[in-house]
Amino acid sequence: MISALLSFLGGSVFRMMWGEISTFINKKQDHTFELERMRLQTEMDDRAHQRTQEAIRLQAELGVKTIEAQAEANVLSEEAAAFTEAMKNAMKPTGIYWVDAWNGIIRPAAATIALGLWVAKLAQQGFAMQEYDMEITGVVLGFFFADRSLGKRGK
Repeated sequence: MISALLSFLGGSVFRMMWGEISTFINKKQDHTFELERMRLQTEMDDRAHQRTQEAIRLQAELGVKTIEAQAEANVLSEEAAAFTEAMKNAMKPTGIYWVDAWNGIIRPAAATIALGLWVAKLAQQGFAMQEYDMEITGVVLGFFFADRSLGKRGK
């Protein structure tokens, strides 16, 4: 009877138990594998999301910088156009004699007064030029001679 019981348990029950145990171990391994795959997929999705967010942020910054550069270029262009127009209109006669005469003499008169004061200062110093006086001389000569000759050539 024991041999029959051992045969019964050794054959079908042992196979059934081994089948259940191996199925349990396989399912546990599959479950562990699936959890690890989901964790890795989540990490990959997070990294992809971060790269996408960084690309969107970079594109937005570049778009803003492009807009800022265009706006600055437009402002500079408008300022240059306004300055050019003001320079064209500055010496245009108004038709009123005393206004046109004033506009014609105000710059030369102001320059003459400034030069006169500077020469008086030099005379008081005994015409010994200091560093400041040398800088003023360079500016005056550059303005009156170089600026005018370049202006006549259209530069």
